[in-house]
Amino acid sequence: MQTEVKNNKGKADAIVKTAGSIYVFEFKMDDNATAEDALTQINSKDYAIPYSADHRKIVKIGVDFSQIEKGIKRWVIE
Repeated sequence: MQTEVKNNKGKADAIVKTAGSIYVFEFKMDDNATAEDALTQINSKDYAIPYSADHRKIVKIGVDFSQIEKGIKRWVIE
């Protein structure tokens, strides 16, 4: 696992690599943005592009945390 992985357009919050997949995560707090906003950021800032030549499946995950409940509120996967 790597955190705050930089590219020329920004930085992904987390990248997790397993034997079969690469997971690209972007995290948001519910009062600032949604899980959909996080997924849009992954795509607009090309966070998954550096892994496109890899043989593993790329999974993009936008996560929205709840400040009140102190946990994951919602996530979306692409």
